[in-house]
Amino acid sequence: MPPSWPRKPNREDPAYRKLDDRMNFAVHLAILAASNSGLWFFHIFIRTNKQWLYWFTSSWLVLLLIHFLYVVLIADYTEANSENDII
Repeated sequence: MPPSWPRKPNREDPAYRKLDDRMNFAVHLAILAASNSGLWFFHIFIRTNKQWLYWFTSSWLVLLLIHFLYVVLIADYTEANSENDII
């Protein structure tokens, strides 16, 4: 069952942004797993000699790791203080 949000979704809500970023990461992870498993299936079982596949998979994994580090460590999900923004 998909997650439901108890109030109207708003990108300015920190909890909603956090959930949205984590679901976005999960979608990227699923796309990586599905596409790379298909590519590796053809590479292994059909005996193709595709050296680019190693670079493709490792590059995609590095980008996914950067995305994960952003979501977990770098992203700031605190409330913006509107009094300081009016200056």
